[in-house]
Amino acid sequence: MSGQVSAAAAPTGGNPFLRAVAAISTVAGWASAAMVVAAVGITCQMIWVRFVLNGSTVWQTEMVVYLVIAATLVGLPYVQRLRGHVNVDLVPLALPPRARKGMAVLTLSLSIAVVGVMLFYGFEFWHFAWDRGWKSDTVWGVRLWIPYMALPVGFGLFLLQLVADLVALLLNVDKPFGLQDDVTLTERADLDPVTEDAMDDPADRARAAQDFSDTKGPR
Repeated sequence: MSGQVSAAAAPTGGNPFLRAVAAISTVAGWASAAMVVAAVGITCQMIWVRFVLNGSTVWQTEMVVYLVIAATLVGLPYVQRLRGHVNVDLVPLALPPRARKGMAVLTLSLSIAVVGVMLFYGFEFWHFAWDRGWKSDTVWGVRLWIPYMALPVGFGLFLLQLVADLVALLLNVDKPFGLQDDVTLTERADLDPVTEDAMDDPADRARAAQDFSDTKGPR
């Protein structure tokens, strides 16, 4: 079982900190999308130069690689805000609400610790490139601190979004794993598998779960 039965985006509940982090993550998402579009455009230009004009390319391949990697890293917080990362909810569904929340707090805390370590070493790696004037061993010879900046920026924004998710969970603004307290493993199993698989939108899945709960009535 995967996916969520809550709204797609992480709720902010009107909290200024959560709203600010959500805005920053959204901007990061737009920046990531712009990098992907730029990479596609440069790839088309490279194909035109090489196979139509029969010319040589110098910087295009390297630039596309840097843009795609940067788009992946900078887009992490936006994907996290939209709950786009893989989520297996089999264990959370089998737990009672209090244990489910405890597991969510533990999971987010461990994620923050891991991403924090990656941020530390990513910043250190970027600082080495900047302090020592590293350049790529190519004809273009790009200064590597520029593309390496995606490491601390991407992991830093990702860490910020994870902290916001933890704060939202502790303030009861968000539900553990995006699951309502009354949603159980049995109710999810009773849903029509074909209908469930056809619902890619988490909002549709939430409505289906609520309709199912209403039809079952009190037990």
